[in-house]
Amino acid sequence: MNSKERVLTTFAFQEPDRVPVWLGASPRFREKAVKQLGLADEESLSVLVGDDFRRITARFAGPESAAPYANLPPGVTFRSPFGILRHGYEGGQPVSHPLAEATTLDEIHGYAWPDPRWIDVTDLRAQALPHSNHYAILGGEWSPFWHDAIDLIGMDTLMIKMFDAPELVDALFEHLLDYYEAVSARIFEEAADLIDIFFIGNDFGSQTGPLLGDALFRRFLVPPLKRLIDLGHDFNLKVLLHCCGGFAPLIPAMIEAGIDGLQALQPNCRGMDPATLKSAFGGKIVMIGAIDTQLIIEGTPDAVRAETRRVLDIMKPGGGYVASPSHDYVLVETPVENVLALYEAARQYGSYR
Repeated sequence: MNSKERVLTTFAFQEPDRVPVWLGASPRFREKAVKQLGLADEESLSVLVGDDFRRITARFAGPESAAPYANLPPGVTFRSPFGILRHGYEGGQPVSHPLAEATTLDEIHGYAWPDPRWIDVTDLRAQALPHSNHYAILGGEWSPFWHDAIDLIGMDTLMIKMFDAPELVDALFEHLLDYYEAVSARIFEEAADLIDIFFIGNDFGSQTGPLLGDALFRRFLVPPLKRLIDLGHDFNLKVLLHCCGGFAPLIPAMIEAGIDGLQALQPNCRGMDPATLKSAFGGKIVMIGAIDTQLIIEGTPDAVRAETRRVLDIMKPGGGYVASPSHDYVLVETPVENVLALYEAARQYGSYR
């Protein structure tokens, strides 16, 4: 079985030759690992760990005034597509909420929303073609509409307006989704035949539980989420959601909306231990992650190997599981030897044969 076959078999809830693995890692970690291991390039790192996935990304080609990393004011580290300036580690936090004082639909509609044509899709096929016959290809716009709404209006204000001015919240999400849906549609029109999985990300959980209850989630967040899911399915793609935190009570609504897989699965958050997730949702949704990122940062290689084996014993029966750290990005502070230990253990203990 090659990597693509292995992953697609897993998404069909069948047992492949072995549990697939995925290394989602930050550019800074990849750079560190390549240097420390004396590798030729980042692709060599993916090959070394046996990563069954490759990811393609569209590039920004809009005005410099809207670019993510160009012409930023002092102290700002990132600019979102919606003009939000952020400061801090790995993207940081917003420095302001430009729609926090909005009270009318005209103020929402009149905001300077970005143009989906700012995204350049012309090199996506070139990115995918070297890998598409062998690996599972992740593609599409990340689409963090929940985070963008918080950045634009502020979390407290957003929560209050869900009760006091729901029409403003609906309009906010409509504009966010108009952009993200259009960008991913352009991506898929260009290269859907080379993509296997539409990968999106929104964090709906905290350490102790969901950030909002099931009723509010279904009322405000399932409709925009379903727009993205339906778009992916229209192009015959699986749809995978990255979601951090203890969001287990929201998973039934996600499954009903049509999500095919969930990625990250932080086992130290409430309700997210692997045995609980496998018992409740095994065979209903593909689960990716659950190997504690905090342990990978702070532990020893032997501890990482032991935890990887423990999680595999719980999650792999019946298929529907991909082994990876419990976050979409391995950060630069993570010891390279601990990351290698995870993938060594996955190869050793992940076989179905």
